[in-house]
Amino acid sequence: MDVKKEIKKLENSAVELTATIPQAEVANGYKDLLAKYAKSVQIPGFRKGHVPTNVLERKFGESLKAEALADLIDKTLQEIFEKDESIPQPLPYAQPTMDEAPVMDLEKDLTFTVKYDVMPEIADVKLDGITVEVPEVAIGDEEINEELKAIQERNALVVDKKDDDAAEKDNIVTVNYCELDDAGEVIKGTERQDYVFTLGSGQNLFEIDDDVIGMKKGDKKDVTKTYSADHNNTELAGATKKLRIELTAVKVRNLPELDDELAQDVSEKYKTLDDLKAGITKDLNAALENRLNEIKNNSLIEAMIEKNPVVLPASMTEIELEARWRQMAQQFQTSPEQLEKLVNSTGKSKADMLGDWKADVEKALKGRLIVDKLLADKKIEVSQDEVEAEFAKIAESADISIDEVKNHYKDPRNMEYFVDDMKEQKLYKDLFTQVKTKKGKKQAFADLFKR
Repeated sequence: MDVKKEIKKLENSAVELTATIPQAEVANGYKDLLAKYAKSVQIPGFRKGHVPTNVLERKFGESLKAEALADLIDKTLQEIFEKDESIPQPLPYAQPTMDEAPVMDLEKDLTFTVKYDVMPEIADVKLDGITVEVPEVAIGDEEINEELKAIQERNALVVDKKDDDAAEKDNIVTVNYCELDDAGEVIKGTERQDYVFTLGSGQNLFEIDDDVIGMKKGDKKDVTKTYSADHNNTELAGATKKLRIELTAVKVRNLPELDDELAQDVSEKYKTLDDLKAGITKDLNAALENRLNEIKNNSLIEAMIEKNPVVLPASMTEIELEARWRQMAQQFQTSPEQLEKLVNSTGKSKADMLGDWKADVEKALKGRLIVDKLLADKKIEVSQDEVEAEFAKIAESADISIDEVKNHYKDPRNMEYFVDDMKEQKLYKDLFTQVKTKKGKKQAFADLFKR
């Protein structure tokens, strides 16, 4: 089909395509449609397949023209996008739209215009002038002792305290509680049985740690709690709650001694406490290296976004926001529709939440597009030898066999993600030979992992 085409760039990574179909093609398209219906349509007074075309036109003329018009436009767009590499492709989730349908005149050429979103254009990525700060973090006795303490707690023996012993900070308690109305009666539906938490952790809805401390097994207590107007739980902010608490169990953790026996209990690869400390140090250093690389990479991406503006089409942002909404619904094990009802019950709306996410989503999309552009420009590839070397590194770090690592990545999709990540890490390594890095502020190891 000899179609005349014209492309005009619009704002926000969109284009306008104007196509003109020659009159002869228009007439033939209409004629072919008439012939198809003439063979299949049934009209009283005529045998099937013998309906004159002039009769069809009298009865269905306008609808036939509308159908022929739609067929011509669809066929033309399909041919343009499949065969003409000079024409930008529409994004798969942003179909071409038409502001105004053209009028079909069998005696004239047919001209129509569609608009659609395209992939953002990214010129050569500029790296000049970029400096990335890397936090200064050291691993010392404090970090190792924290890990040893966590190991002690994981290996602790939990036993019941004596009934006459009062509950203390760090004890594990079990309580029944409920809310009371102004008359001191139980509010139906607020009862909670056998709720377990560690005193002092704050990991309970009404923050009753201090109220339970000093109670003994079997004790009951009514308390009134008032919460600040800016409380992080919107259901409690500015509220006053009357609660009835019953302490039903108090347990204490008996921590094991820090000795060679504990080290051997942790893993058969450790023979002494010093072996365990050496293993902890190695793991902490590996975690530190990974986290610093993550921070460096993210900082580099942010700098590249600032230096290389990317104009996102609206449809790209919208589809990513919807994907995150569906992902959140899956995490809550519900449907997107039920999630919206749940969010509405908190006083917010889906639109509010998507609005809160939008800036982060746009940043992530821009970073992804820039990284993809660099991967393509630099033709970053990963060899099978490099994959095998990375498998060996993972096996050593996780203290498992290489076969176990390979088994984890035997699924083709997992393997694809793995190789793509290796390509990205290879790209970042190359980029950091072209940008500057400098020491940032000193930070504690634990603070580095706070989100």
